[in-house]
Amino acid sequence: MNGEKVEFKNTKGVLLTGKMELPAGSKIKGTAIFAHCFTCNKNLNAPTHIAKALTQNGFAVLRFDFTGLGESEGEFSNTNFTSNIEDLVAAGEFLNENFNAPSILIGHSLGGAAVISAASSIPSIKALVTIGAPYAPNHVTNLFSESIDKIRENGKYEVNIGGRPFKISSSFLDDVKEQNQLKVLNQLNIPILILHSPTDEVVDVGNAASIYKAAKHPKSFVALEGADHLLSKKEDSHYVADIISSWSKKYIPIQNPNFPKVNKEVAVKIEREKFTSYINTGDHSIIADEPVDAGGQNMGPTPYDLLMASLGTCTAMTLRMYADFKKLPLEAVEVHLSYAKEHAEDCEKSAHEKPLKIDTFYREIELIGELTNVQKEKLLQIANRCPVHKTLLSTIEIKTKLLNK
Repeated sequence: MNGEKVEFKNTKGVLLTGKMELPAGSKIKGTAIFAHCFTCNKNLNAPTHIAKALTQNGFAVLRFDFTGLGESEGEFSNTNFTSNIEDLVAAGEFLNENFNAPSILIGHSLGGAAVISAASSIPSIKALVTIGAPYAPNHVTNLFSESIDKIRENGKYEVNIGGRPFKISSSFLDDVKEQNQLKVLNQLNIPILILHSPTDEVVDVGNAASIYKAAKHPKSFVALEGADHLLSKKEDSHYVADIISSWSKKYIPIQNPNFPKVNKEVAVKIEREKFTSYINTGDHSIIADEPVDAGGQNMGPTPYDLLMASLGTCTAMTLRMYADFKKLPLEAVEVHLSYAKEHAEDCEKSAHEKPLKIDTFYREIELIGELTNVQKEKLLQIANRCPVHKTLLSTIEIKTKLLNK
């Protein structure tokens, strides 16, 4: 069901559309609702990338379009801040009835202000995250401040936001002005994580300070250095997802039982998913999979990706150790690998035998630093002596037995 379209109705009977992202495996450790920014939709970079990254940590994530936006029905001009809150509550009820009760609310920009207000109306919520959120909901009127008089005069007026036309109503202006976010935050008894860029040009970082001051403990603030308001760079969205995943473990433990216990050095487990495998090395957990076009869910590297990664990391580590020991000016090493089965041209075979194929790894090494040609040549020789390289070229024996005879 990864990325599956879902639909549900709000209290006014308007059909809302969302996408449900599920983690690999059948066991869900927590369910999040993502509220997008003002006039945005569920498919922007921030909600998409953050949702997908959270699934790697055992969360299911519902990202949906507010009324009148994206694929959801209804007229945007008839919505306001309160209707956004109602949509969030409807999303919570939908999850409670059809999946798992939501445990964390995540809101971006005005969606962050909305999740603050909606949290107390969704009993199952255990944690709250805001990203670039305004302290006061009426901050959003700065986006069309030159049109406020026209909106008041006409009841509704078309404004330009981000290059797109939207009709804003006078009731929207009244609604955001009436919101008492200080009171809401003072009464909030849920852990809150406040994420905000110090260089946000749409919602000044001072808003984060005001939210932090008004909220009760436990509360946390993390500066998103260098990020823009929309988190348009993929790495910023992934950074946000990593922070949320780590922080939420304190309040929503994510201990995925899909990962097997380690009896020896490494343990691997696969359940009913076709290829999704859970790897536990004791101190680290990894998900392996196959690409979608091969029948997998693309939740992690393939077995051969991991094999190449073993050779590449061992090569790089060996070169690093040698260069440090010899005090060579090696600044960095990059190892690029590919794999193929190739016909062995020089092997003897009878007319009835199939052509022999050899497993071939292609390894290209980039040595970065002020190195002489002699030093580079020596490092190339050392690369061929790395332990994994030797193991792959040695005579290998694999002894297998059943544990549950």
